[in-house]
Amino acid sequence: MGKRVDITDKLSFEGNPVLVIKGRELEVNADAPTMLKAMGLLSSDDPGMSEILEAYGMLFSQSAKDEIENKLKLTFKDLVIVVQEAIQLIAGEEEGSQGEQ
Repeated sequence: MGKRVDITDKLSFEGNPVLVIKGRELEVNADAPTMLKAMGLLSSDDPGMSEILEAYGMLFSQSAKDEIENKLKLTFKDLVIVVQEAIQLIAGEEEGSQGEQ
């Protein structure tokens, strides 16, 4: 049998991170496959509307999307910011973010 290494204690099994907008908590899907796909979609300097909407669809659950679409009624520009902040939250990029820890 080959070498076997248990790395369980090196991994983080925390729940999904949450963005807060106007007091509403929106859970962001933080699993690795979702993050890699979303980052791939938005990797160009100027992602298009279809890439942003596809990333939005992957990053947020249906209940979070319902909150965004029916309660917050964001403009497209604001929705782009929400998607970008969700990716930064998942990636652990703190640069420029002002939020609770």
